[in-house]
Amino acid sequence: MPRPKRDHGIGDMMPKTVLAFSDPGSQRIEEDFQGIHQNRMNKRDFNHAMASMGLLGSLGLLPEAATAQNSSTRGAATPQSAQLSQAHVVVVGAGFAGCTVAKTLRQLSKNTLRVTLVEPNSNFLMLALSNLVLGESEPFAHFTQALAPLTKAHGIDWIQDRAVGLEPQKKTLKLANASTLTYDKLVLCPGVELVLDAVEGLNEAKQTSRIVQAWGNDLELQVLKRQLLEMPNGGTFAIAIPPSPFKCPPGPYERASQVAHYLLTHKPQSRVLVLDANQDLLSNAAHFKRYWAEHYAHIIEYRPDHLVTGVDAKSLTLSFEVQDDLQVQVANVLPPMRAQAIAREAGMANVNDKWCEVNFLNFESRLQRDVHILGDAIQGAPLMPKSGHMAHAQGLVLAKAIVAELSLQLPDPNAQLSNFCYSFLNDHAALHLESLHRYDPKARTYQLIPGSNKPSPAPSVEQGQAAWRWAAQMWDDLLS
Repeated sequence: MPRPKRDHGIGDMMPKTVLAFSDPGSQRIEEDFQGIHQNRMNKRDFNHAMASMGLLGSLGLLPEAATAQNSSTRGAATPQSAQLSQAHVVVVGAGFAGCTVAKTLRQLSKNTLRVTLVEPNSNFLMLALSNLVLGESEPFAHFTQALAPLTKAHGIDWIQDRAVGLEPQKKTLKLANASTLTYDKLVLCPGVELVLDAVEGLNEAKQTSRIVQAWGNDLELQVLKRQLLEMPNGGTFAIAIPPSPFKCPPGPYERASQVAHYLLTHKPQSRVLVLDANQDLLSNAAHFKRYWAEHYAHIIEYRPDHLVTGVDAKSLTLSFEVQDDLQVQVANVLPPMRAQAIAREAGMANVNDKWCEVNFLNFESRLQRDVHILGDAIQGAPLMPKSGHMAHAQGLVLAKAIVAELSLQLPDPNAQLSNFCYSFLNDHAALHLESLHRYDPKARTYQLIPGSNKPSPAPSVEQGQAAWRWAAQMWDDLLS
């Protein structure tokens, strides 16, 4: 179901039935979205979790008086203090988490808190749903949007440079241009680094663009699309999936579906090999397998326990830990992942030298005071996915915690996080994942709210429509 072509990204492509808002703790959730999700979990837990993040008013689930009271509470979340107005918060990274926390800090502080965003790229890439580019149902331009309107609208100081190091004891951040920033609070949203050296030959293959990952890199997504278009009918497209955990668990399986959807129409003699280092699909396994068997049986072949250990860029040959070598026409090899270098080099990636352990009450590093870490770089709580929506939810919680602390109050001990993640299996039918997580003061971590992560219904057009509405709502929330 291709979308009409527009000039300004997802927000202009979607139906205009979304509810507008300006409160930092809220989102716009359209009625179809509500219908799919709300009726599949305990209503008391759903309401409690959504209210804590300011969602019930926009969902239309609260009586008018309760909605007004909730909005009033959000608008005056904490008393202003001299410490708040004089503080400086530096946010590194303008992804789902970074954009959310920077914007929400300004809103909750009534624009008194100085916020600086450090991000070298001029555009935000909506990685979620961008696999549709490979399926030929959406153009690449629909998934990027400029950051400048966000920073201008909310008075965020934007330094278009890359953070390369920090000295937590001095509370300074070093930039690529050799300048430094001082901070009172530092929020790191560094994302993940692809450990290319874990696969022999992959670094060299990436440098020549013979094998790319396209896992957050907008230019590489276009390279992978070109490779797919140039692949002859009868060729083999292989996607290699690393051991868990990695960024966006459903993403590789959605990508395989989108490539198969393209091949079915344009190159029906071709095939897709899903080479998974894990024992089974990590997301909606039964639904993906059933759909593949019913629609892509002669195209998709799933091979579990296939860990790629080496590649030959010239011949496009893949080597495995156990199985025989395999030659393909297009190789999309995803290596293991870890927190970006800026967090690791500061000694904060203390979990297997890969992930950063945080105090979940305020997402502060367990090792460095006043350094808060969000998103894919952290060692997640039990069943907490590395997803864009989760990073956004963390950003909302952290912004409230920082404003509370700078206003000489304690962070909310009953904070809630939500997660929604959609996967398209063709150009219009989608699956989804959902979960709600509550902070447990005794365990000092987030616990999954029972009943909130029920399996997705079968793939449907309705879920596909909800996915687009989710994207439009998230897009506006992040960048407006």
